[in-house]
Amino acid sequence: MKSIFHLAASRGKVSFGWLNSYHSFSFGQFHDAQKMNFGALRVLNDDRIIGGSGFGKHPHDNMEIVSIPLSGGLEHEDSTGRKAVIKQNDVQIMSAGTGLQHAEKNHSENDETSFLQIWVLPKDRNIKPRYDQKTFDPAERKNKIQTIVSPNNDETVWINQDAWFSLTNLDEGKKVTYNLNKEGNGVYVFLLSGTLTVNGTQLNTRDGLGIWESEQVELEATSQAEVLLIEVPMKIN
Repeated sequence: MKSIFHLAASRGKVSFGWLNSYHSFSFGQFHDAQKMNFGALRVLNDDRIIGGSGFGKHPHDNMEIVSIPLSGGLEHEDSTGRKAVIKQNDVQIMSAGTGLQHAEKNHSENDETSFLQIWVLPKDRNIKPRYDQKTFDPAERKNKIQTIVSPNNDETVWINQDAWFSLTNLDEGKKVTYNLNKEGNGVYVFLLSGTLTVNGTQLNTRDGLGIWESEQVELEATSQAEVLLIEVPMKIN
């Protein structure tokens, strides 16, 4: 087993007044040669947007872009004609493929919205742009693992990569085992809240731990803990 540990305080931070964003990997103004990616996981941004603000229309191509709202609502509009609002317990994915433009803004004029934006390098390049969105029952991740993104399950949002995203909400003292889905993959454990040990390593809120060359990962909550697991190929084509 190999691993890499990222303290929450080691993340890059940018503030534009309307946006406060923490970057687990190099992005925009934040560059760290040691934090370019974790396998096919390229971006993990922890964003907060004030009311009435957002990202104007901008282009993407050949990237799998996953948005996970943590509070509030996020409006999405893209050049395929898609318009949608995503809220807590929703998951959205945009396979940018050959290229598209999109805009994201806070659905509220007054209240802050927080969400994770995650980029994964695609398996196949130049596919037709694709959008998917689903709502997930939080009860289905209480002290167990709930898969929300995968390449092979109609109950999840589909991703153009051999990647799986999962959530779990653990009571203090509860344990779960995450079994990796594919040989050669690794899993990045991102602690949304609480305290957690992962294969014996202690994590605090917003810490990240990447593990690879292992078939499974053991998680134990040392207090109430909300966890995101991102399994991706470690070899980038």
